[in-house]
Amino acid sequence: MAPVPFRLSRRGLLAALLAPLLAASSLAAAAQDKVLNLYSARHYQTDEALYANFTKATGIKINRIDADDAGVINRLKAEGAASPADVILLVDAARLTKAAADSMFQPVNSALLQQRIPAYLRDNSDGGGPQWFGFSTRARIIVYNKATVQPGDVDTYQKLADPKNKGKVCTRSGSHPYNLTLFGAMLQHLGPQATEAWLKGLVENMARAPKGGDTDQIKAAASGECQIALANSYYLARLMRSTKPEDVEVVSKIGFVFPNQQSFGTHVNIAGGAVAKHAKHRAEAVAFLEYLSGDEAQRYFADGNNEWPVVASVKVNNPALEAMGKFKVDTLPIADAGKNQAQVQQMLDRVGFK
Repeated sequence: MAPVPFRLSRRGLLAALLAPLLAASSLAAAAQDKVLNLYSARHYQTDEALYANFTKATGIKINRIDADDAGVINRLKAEGAASPADVILLVDAARLTKAAADSMFQPVNSALLQQRIPAYLRDNSDGGGPQWFGFSTRARIIVYNKATVQPGDVDTYQKLADPKNKGKVCTRSGSHPYNLTLFGAMLQHLGPQATEAWLKGLVENMARAPKGGDTDQIKAAASGECQIALANSYYLARLMRSTKPEDVEVVSKIGFVFPNQQSFGTHVNIAGGAVAKHAKHRAEAVAFLEYLSGDEAQRYFADGNNEWPVVASVKVNNPALEAMGKFKVDTLPIADAGKNQAQVQQMLDRVGFK
C-alpha cells in the first residue's frame, strides 16, 4: 500500500509556523518579568557590586533611580499608585519611619529577614509583618580635639550639655534626620523634660551655629573651630582610611568615644530597605531584601562603606572598623526613636536649635 501523504491545513500550517515565535515571545516576556525597580538614596560606589552580584545570582535585572532621601520620598508621593518602584532604600530610621507612617511601604512577612535582622533594627508596627528592615548600622559617636579635651569629658551624650563644655560643641543642623533619630532615642531614655533641658544645654555649648555635614564637624574639631563634635562613625572611618595628607593630619589631631558605655550604650542608626506599597514585582523585591541580609552583601556594607553589618555572625575586613574596636550598642528599638521625630522637632524649635 502506498504511503498516505501528510498534509497540513492552512490553520495547522499557520500554527506550526507561529509556534516557535510564540515560544520565543513567552520566554522574552518571562525574562522581562524578572525585573526590579529600585529607588535608592544610597550613593556609594561600592554598592554597584551589590547590584551586579544580585543580578548574576538571580537573573533579575535592576533598574535604579538615585536621589537623596527627600527626592525619593517626593517622587513616590508624586507617582502615587502609578509608581513603578519595587524597593526603596533610605539611610535613616526617622526617614523610614515617616515613610511607613505615610503609607508608602507594604508589610513583608519574611521568616529569613526576621531571623537575620535583630528586632531592634527593623520596623515594629502592627499588621502583617515589618514594613522596613535595617541592613547596616553606623554609630553616632563623639569626636574631640585631643589637645584640649579629655575623653572623660565627653564619654556620654549628656555631657555635651555640661557647662564645662561651653563654647566647644559643633554639630550639623538639629533637624537633620541623623540628629533627629539620636534625639528621639534620648527622648526614650531620658523623658521629655530632661531631653528638652539637654537640648537647651547643647545649644548653649555651641561654638558656632550648626552648619555643614558630619565630615565638616570632624574637621572643625581638629582645626580648633570647635573642640567637640557629633558625627556618624563611617565619616570618621573614611578619613581614617584616606591617604590624603590633609585627612591624615585631621585624624592625628582628634580622638573619639563611643558614648554611654556604662549605661544604655551608643546610639546606632541604620540604612534600610522596604517594599514599595504599589510594587509590581513583589516577589523580586522580597528576594532583593533577603539578598541584602546575606553574608556577602553584609560584608560589602562593612568593607565598602565602613558600616557595620546587622548580622552579628558576619566577619568583616575593614581596618578602620577594626581600629575603632567593639562597643556596647544601644538596643532601643530604632523604630521608637524614629517615631519621636515630630515631638523632638518641637523641642528643637523651643530651645532655638537650628
